[in-house]
Amino acid sequence: MYLALSPQHPIHQTTQYTSQIMKRRLKLITAPSIESMCRRTLFSASLLGDNCRTAKALKFDGSPTRPLTSSDVSNSANGPKLRVAYQGVPGAHSEAAARKAYPNCDAVPCEFFETAFDAVETKKVDCAVLPIENSLGGSIHRNYDLLLRHNLHIVGEVQHAVHHCLLALPGVNFGDIKRVLSHPQALAQCEHTLTKLLTNKGMVREAVDDTAGAAQFIFVNNIRDAAAIASTRAAELYGMNILAPDIQDDQDNITRFLMLAREPIMPRIEEPFKTSIVFSLEEGPGVLFKALAVFAMRDINLTKIESRPSKKRPLRICNDGNGVQSKYFDYLFYVDFMASMAEPNSRNALNHLKEFATFLRVLGSYPIDVNQA
Repeated sequence: MYLALSPQHPIHQTTQYTSQIMKRRLKLITAPSIESMCRRTLFSASLLGDNCRTAKALKFDGSPTRPLTSSDVSNSANGPKLRVAYQGVPGAHSEAAARKAYPNCDAVPCEFFETAFDAVETKKVDCAVLPIENSLGGSIHRNYDLLLRHNLHIVGEVQHAVHHCLLALPGVNFGDIKRVLSHPQALAQCEHTLTKLLTNKGMVREAVDDTAGAAQFIFVNNIRDAAAIASTRAAELYGMNILAPDIQDDQDNITRFLMLAREPIMPRIEEPFKTSIVFSLEEGPGVLFKALAVFAMRDINLTKIESRPSKKRPLRICNDGNGVQSKYFDYLFYVDFMASMAEPNSRNALNHLKEFATFLRVLGSYPIDVNQA
């Protein structure tokens, strides 16, 4: 069974500690026109490069740290270093994706997805790398909603293969484990393997906010009857043993992350590009078919379509002409298509869509991640 922890549970409380592995206290950030898009200048060549450096805030070698506090989000950013926000704590899969997107960057942990968006908008970091969909768990709907709420631009994507490991403190064996802590999706993705590995009767699965956070909690509190599902990097950071590697039930577990920045990049045609948009339509028969046809008639391949109820007007009342009123959800449609906004076909398709769409926004036109996850 799964045990959802309450906010009063110790895992949700702030813990300060000093150890041989972590000699500094780590703080998370805490929350408080198509043509014009194509003409906008490149935000920074370094955003797609690899010349960023290791974050002082995350060093564990005893050198001065520079962690962000809750008040930092409202202040201006200092220094020229490229800082990349991600959700979670060091050792999270999101941190690995951030470092894959921007090698050697200042990876800055954030407590919530919205905190990462806010950190970019308020210039506390240069960009963010956040998950948008997983091959097993599907779309991360919260981030779709935040894309619309915030004025950030997608400047790239990265595919990250998720490998779950069963971690415990040194000296802890399978027979000692009475509970397993991890993110709900990680627990679900390892359910069958856990059942085979751990045969203790009454073993409890405890859902927490973050995979690496589960490992950190066990390490900080020296819990010897618990294990965590997390990454190999989390094991290294928190001095834990890997009892079993690659315990995910499905080995093809891929998460797609978006790279977000304050300014868009200039679309190009020399390399494969993807464009992400969001739009809404009037209610009526065949309207969605008509919207998708603007791409089909120009041989533009759609790779994803996601619908989300509109937050501003969730219900729409329609009259069928016979005096009968019906209520419908008012939807937003998120679409990815395989083309650059630098191509005339793409601009023509969106200009066509604008003729009958009630709302249209380009979220970004960016290079496709063609590297192996």
